[in-house]
Amino acid sequence: MTESKELSTLINQSLALIDQIQKHPEFKATEYHPDLTLGDAQQALLELRWQTLPPSEPIKIFSLEGFTS
Repeated sequence: MTESKELSTLINQSLALIDQIQKHPEFKATEYHPDLTLGDAQQALLELRWQTLPPSEPIKIFSLEGFTS
């Protein structure tokens, strides 16, 4: 039986691993130039993390500006 981790935990672990890969001396020494980069993968994970956040209350811009509704 496998343990299921929270999606947010998996996303954060993935981002940390990509960061470690980018900083690794062996990776820096490669001549690896794919169409999609590790930066693209990070961006995709950041967008996924944003999409999985719980919905928050909408910002009430008019009340911030001093108007009442």
